[in-house]
Amino acid sequence: MQSKSARRQKGSLTIHDVARYAGVSPMTVSRVINGEKNVRDSTREAVNAAIRDLNYQPNPAARSLAGADLIRIGLLYSNPSAAYLSEFLVGGLDQCSRSNIQLIVEKCDEEHAEAAAARLLNSGVDGIILPPPLCDAPEVLRTLAESKTPGVAVATGRPPADVSAVRIDDFEAAREMTRHLIGLGHRRIGFIKGHPNQTASAQRLEGHLAALGEAGIAPDPALAEQGYFTYRSGMDAAERLLALPQPPTAIFASNDDMAAATVAVAHRRGLDVPRDLTVVGYDDSALATTIWPELTTIRQPIADMSREAVTLLADEIRSRRSGEKAQHPHALQAYTLIRRQSDGPPRAG
Repeated sequence: MQSKSARRQKGSLTIHDVARYAGVSPMTVSRVINGEKNVRDSTREAVNAAIRDLNYQPNPAARSLAGADLIRIGLLYSNPSAAYLSEFLVGGLDQCSRSNIQLIVEKCDEEHAEAAAARLLNSGVDGIILPPPLCDAPEVLRTLAESKTPGVAVATGRPPADVSAVRIDDFEAAREMTRHLIGLGHRRIGFIKGHPNQTASAQRLEGHLAALGEAGIAPDPALAEQGYFTYRSGMDAAERLLALPQPPTAIFASNDDMAAATVAVAHRRGLDVPRDLTVVGYDDSALATTIWPELTTIRQPIADMSREAVTLLADEIRSRRSGEKAQHPHALQAYTLIRRQSDGPPRAG
């Protein structure tokens, strides 16, 4: 005999009925309905069985969670790299479309980031995603804390304790790339640092220096030039490095924009890459495969990090709506060293 719940009209069933039948929370039912990955197979099967037994048909307007409230997420962005933004948006928009979440993008410069965050909050967003460099902006993080609004910091080198975060291990990634260059035979390795206002920049420099130390190579201050994650800053830094009396045989730039600029400077000086100069980057943005030669680089899974940021933020918003205590998980994603055509051993002599 069917249960009383199962005999109810399908139009009167709610996500709470399905949750009680399956012995799970309404939030878990919502995750299954929305096709989210962070659900155990056994739990997913139990929820799907309950949906079939009850003949439950989710209302499209209520798919985001019990209570039929649409989730609205803000994305606050001031990164100068168009390649990074493009990939980040692809991941975020894809995850939002899968989960019936509305994404609102607010572009700003760093000087007005606090005001931009306030505009997003006033528009009624339920939470905010902060890609670099705003993941490290104290005034923006303070605005979220004061308004008790959940946030996710993406690609920060030192995640704050009171917000969720998605990142890779920048220290280890930079150390692995420098070890790779040393393994090719390079000893004079130039390094173009990232913007000093980002904690990930310091992590990448520290990883680079750690690899030099392991190999017994004394760091030369002249081989470390300041960049700001922009193409223009990469050109300026590369010019200074290649104008040294004893220039480097390899240059490791802290992002692909600056690495691409370094390749352009090398070509302008009549240098062949990689025969005369090895150049490597960081991020594996679309730019890495649109220049010649294609860049050897650290693949930071930008789109996947954006997807996970949406998921973490939506989970926290749903937890708060359900009266559960908010968690602030820090997710660490895997990086990959991608070898292409821009690296090789130093030229003899």
